[in-house]
Amino acid sequence: MSASSTGHAERARLRAAEEAAERIGTTLDARTTCTELARFVCRSLCDAATVELLPDGAVPDGAVPDGAVPDDATPDDAVPAVAEHTAADPAAAVARATLHRVATEGRAHLLEADRGGVPAPVSVPLLAHGQLHGVLRAARADGGFTADETATLQHAARLAAVHLAHARRHAAARRTALDLQRALLAEPGRPHPNVELATRYLPAERGALVGGDWCETIRLHYGRTLLVMGDVMGHGLEAAVEMSAYRSALRYVASAELPPHRVLRQLDAVVARDDRRRPATCLLAQLDPARSIASFASAGHLPPVVFGADGSARLLAVPAGPPLGTGAGGYELVTSALTPADTLLMFTDGLVERRGEDIDASLSRLAGLRLPAGAAPADLLDEALRRLGGRHVEDDVAVLAARIRGR
Repeated sequence: MSASSTGHAERARLRAAEEAAERIGTTLDARTTCTELARFVCRSLCDAATVELLPDGAVPDGAVPDGAVPDDATPDDAVPAVAEHTAADPAAAVARATLHRVATEGRAHLLEADRGGVPAPVSVPLLAHGQLHGVLRAARADGGFTADETATLQHAARLAAVHLAHARRHAAARRTALDLQRALLAEPGRPHPNVELATRYLPAERGALVGGDWCETIRLHYGRTLLVMGDVMGHGLEAAVEMSAYRSALRYVASAELPPHRVLRQLDAVVARDDRRRPATCLLAQLDPARSIASFASAGHLPPVVFGADGSARLLAVPAGPPLGTGAGGYELVTSALTPADTLLMFTDGLVERRGEDIDASLSRLAGLRLPAGAAPADLLDEALRRLGGRHVEDDVAVLAARIRGR
């Protein structure tokens, strides 16, 4: 081969590698990565491709050494497809047999010819860091693959495997964080019987780590109840652990039965002593059913909403002081009438915030809701979530609805 031909082949391989890096692994979703891999190889290398994923843990780490794919592959009549097999899938037996042979032989290869005498497609293992994630099977009608084409198939398969490994680690971390948060985010304490309460916690849509959203209720003397809504900044395990620490600290401070603004002041001072703590926003509402009033204080949190007897909403103007953990203090107390006909709604920002939208517009959308008159707090809460698309958001949502019971 001449020097010019060699240079041309090297440039072609480089372009293919660059295109693969651009087109494969655009998300942390395993099925999307498989689809992108199949589409890439079908664009210029083959007529049909199937990606068969191995369930997590089916093959131990290091079971499959790197190997070469033969360049004399011949096609079968497979249709273009992307398959993700699981143990419950009837086709999984075929996938497991394919993967087992690749694992035990330690190389990519052609499968046995089928009963009609037509050779199966070339099989390329999806290997990353010694871990087998599945098999790419590619076929085309006009014959086998050249050495350069085989190298491109291997490169694309390895690139996809790296992204699959990232996706699985991300999914595992999210599951762990969510399990931890569910364990830490126990049911709020019981309010006094004179308060009717409903709460919901909704994790973000797939692809985002859980956050530090939480709510709490604390019984006080004289029939009063302290309602708490908090949001630790950030996501993941650290935010979930910090949420639990904030919750414990707040219970301790609130036991002194101080007004909400003084509770925030003391909690801020406690948290600020440890510079490793993440900042958090927090909204407190102290309900006093005997006087039909509620007292509020906010540490950088969004204001609450009150739905009246007719289902209309009004935002309460609660000055937002600095987030907890800054040590700056400066929290103000606001008091508002709250009758048994009113329903108080407290929430974290995931309920209303939308990417690219000003927060005032988000709050205006919430204030513009008109919910069914006389609905129970739980029904009102679910309807608000439905209207605002709370079950399909990019951030976690914690929401609380409370109403004073009539005598």
